[in-house]
Amino acid sequence: MDITIHHTFLPQDDPDAAIAFYRDVLGFEVRNDVGYGGMRWITVGPVGEPASIVLHPPAADPGITDDERRTITEMMAKGTYASIVLSTKDLDATFERIAAAGAEVVQEPVDQDYGVRDCAFRDPAGNMVRINQAK
Repeated sequence: MDITIHHTFLPQDDPDAAIAFYRDVLGFEVRNDVGYGGMRWITVGPVGEPASIVLHPPAADPGITDDERRTITEMMAKGTYASIVLSTKDLDATFERIAAAGAEVVQEPVDQDYGVRDCAFRDPAGNMVRINQAK
C-alpha cells in the first residue's frame, strides 16, 4: 500500500497571525490563501515537502451548533482543541529561533521518558505545536 499524508487541518481564528506564525516564524511556504464569505483558508507547508497544513476557520462547518462553536472557541483558547507534531534536525536551535520570535513557549526542549526529545509552542490560535528532534 502506498499512502502518504496530503493535508491535515488546524483551526485558525486570525488568518494574518496564522500566516505570520507559520510563514515567518516556522519558515513554511504559503501555498494557497482562499477567501469565501468573509473567512479564509490558508494552506502552508515546509518548503520542498508535499504535506500541507490547511489553516481553516473553525466556525465554517455548517453542521455544528452555536453551543459547539462556543466549546471550540473555549478549547482553542485553552490550547486543547488541536495539535500537530513536527520534527527538525536541530531541536535546540529551532527552539531558540522560535522562542526569540515571540512564540508562546509551552515546553522547552526535554528528553521524554518515552524516548523522544521535544519542545512545544502554541500557535496564535492556541493550537499545540510540538517539535521532535529528528533521528
